[in-house]
Amino acid sequence: MCGGKSTDTLMPATLLDHVTPAMRIYREESFAPVKAIVRVKGVEEAIACANDNEYGLSSSVFGRDIARAYNVARKIDSGICHVNGPTVHDEAQMPFGGVKGSGYGRFGGKAGINEFTELRWITIQTTPRQYPF
Repeated sequence: MCGGKSTDTLMPATLLDHVTPAMRIYREESFAPVKAIVRVKGVEEAIACANDNEYGLSSSVFGRDIARAYNVARKIDSGICHVNGPTVHDEAQMPFGGVKGSGYGRFGGKAGINEFTELRWITIQTTPRQYPF
């Protein structure tokens, strides 16, 4: 629809419409300024499309009916899902991380401490114990 042509090392924002599962951009995680539009018929097909890949970092669901949008968000297999907000949203106190091929574990907040900490218990016996036998 727009963009897609570069004259130097910078890629302009690009919008691709009518993307299908047969196209490489449908399945690959792009870190370029590219957005693919996949047209679906209905909510269930949209959920299936969102889950039809090996990645799952962040997703968004938009809708006027918040309860319905929340129920859709619960069905999307991603580490993060925002309702009526962009996929790029991070807060230091919140756990950030994906599922499937988009990463293991979480960073940020208490979840990050737990992910990068191995809880251990070590004791040292310095004197004989008295057991009540």
